Amino acid sequence: MKNLLYSRFWRLHFFAALFITPLLLSLTLSGIGYLFFTDVENKLYDDYFFGESHKEEVLTIDEAVEKAEAAFAGYSTTKVIMLEEPYNTRLTLSNGKEEKYVFLDDHNQMVGSQDANYTFSNIMRNTHSSLFIGGTFVNYLVELAACWTIFLLLSGLYMTFKGNALKKHKSENKRQKSRRYHALVGTIITIPMVMFISTGLLWSAFQGSILSNIASESPTFGYPILQQKPPTSDVSEIPWATRQLEAPSSEGEHAQHHGGGAVRYTNDNQISIANLEKEIDAMNITKPYSIIYPSNSEGVYTVAKASNSGVTGLDVKPTEEATMYFDQYSGKFIDQVNYEDYGMLAKFFSWGIPLHEGHLFGWPNKLLNLVICLAFLAVIVWGIRMWILRRKKGELSAPPQISHKISLPFVIFLIILGVLMPLFGASLIAVVLIELIIIGWQTKKKLRAEETK
Repeated sequence: MKNLLYSRFWRLHFFAALFITPLLLSLTLSGIGYLFFTDVENKLYDDYFFGESHKEEVLTIDEAVEKAEAAFAGYSTTKVIMLEEPYNTRLTLSNGKEEKYVFLDDHNQMVGSQDANYTFSNIMRNTHSSLFIGGTFVNYLVELAACWTIFLLLSGLYMTFKGNALKKHKSENKRQKSRRYHALVGTIITIPMVMFISTGLLWSAFQGSILSNIASESPTFGYPILQQKPPTSDVSEIPWATRQLEAPSSEGEHAQHHGGGAVRYTNDNQISIANLEKEIDAMNITKPYSIIYPSNSEGVYTVAKASNSGVTGLDVKPTEEATMYFDQYSGKFIDQVNYEDYGMLAKFFSWGIPLHEGHLFGWPNKLLNLVICLAFLAVIVWGIRMWILRRKKGELSAPPQISHKISLPFVIFLIILGVLMPLFGASLIAVVLIELIIIGWQTKKKLRAEETK
């Protein structure tokens, strides 16, 4: 039974590694790139982030928004990002499908602009999460690779101790040495890697949406009702005739996820950003923060401080997260949600995501993540080398199927992982079906061989 359990782990470990290694290399390398996106962008976009227009005329922020929208026909401003010195103010403009970033100096004069799809951070993030291709299938494929990596790590841990893989032989050949290094480094990084991957699954396409739904449906466990259903502005302050006009609608979550966003709602009765800033300053709200425009006549101005914004210079500590709502007509403060109002799951999001991205506790976090990623790459390389040295010419040299009997501990282990990671569980059904087909084919082959004797 012990040999059966080991052979089951070895066989599935081998095939899983064989199929997902290309994805693992992409995920790890793009993850390293994203880990240092703030450092890279501070250098790469120095003129945009810190430069000046050299124009003497001082514009109000609202005049700057109008000029930016005039410069990019069809685009409207959905967000104003106020950053700490020495960063320039950043505008996010959208046409409902694509986004542009516009940077303003101290005089609110335009310094430059970027296509959101092709900034370093977004290229790294999109490559890491969807191979820069996008689409549900690719997102699920990347998530599936992450789930199977957890299986690889845990099954590798079992085989390391069961197979005594850490023992150094007196006269090791190249394959044995690669096996020992593969097992040693894999064992060391198993716990941090499982934690690392688990925090990445928080905002994945399949499991992330399940967790998000749980956080939404259970406010005491996740996000407060106020954050899910923001308050409304007092529409009695706008003319009746204007109230009858249908407000532009958002392109939805799908568009926002892939670079598009809502087309903002404006009217003559809406308070200016400059006046809204006075209300913000009066409340002693410190930079950095985002000001998000209302999306319809009843919408509110949202002022947000986030720990996982993905924008250079915008992230704050998880405990400083806050979402504040202001009436779009009077600028009056309505209500707010702070970190203390989050449920346990929402707090886990607030800490887990920046930990995964490498900016929770400064450069030591980046260094820790980098070491883990490099160690994981080494594990992959040693695994490939070990297979190449063991592989016979012209053969796959997969671990043999020594028995068709079912190993109960192996099944229980897979069921537990399948419950914890539903997408992994769904993929196991496909693996079982493929294995049954292979077993059936091998059985028929044996029967035919016996009949011909």
